[in-house]
Amino acid sequence: VQLQACGGGLVQAGGSLRLSCVASGIKLSPWIVGWYRQAPGAQREMVASISGGANTLYADSVKGRSTIGIDTSQNMVWLQMNSLKPEDTAVYYCNARPATYLPGYWGQGTQVTVSS
Repeated sequence: VQLQACGGGLVQAGGSLRLSCVASGIKLSPWIVGWYRQAPGAQREMVASISGGANTLYADSVKGRSTIGIDTSQNMVWLQMNSLKPEDTAVYYCNARPATYLPGYWGQGTQVTVSS
């Protein structure tokens, strides 16, 4: 199983980015798929997740500014982030797990840097 994340970069505050994570070896849509982030010196935190291909959950810090979705044709999970803030700066990781109590699989991370 491999999760390949991409789409990070440097963006000014107020800008947008779309992260993508393509999976191989599993079919994403039935799984719990999420984006997490880890800023320097901080713990990894959940940003957004989607289960059963449709049920979404967002961290309060990104609610209203971010949208998560699954593209079943490409077996990919994406995260659209708008109105980015400097505090969104972190390494973003995708994760796929068959159940909440299992660790699942992690992508390699993609850096998002938001300048003020």
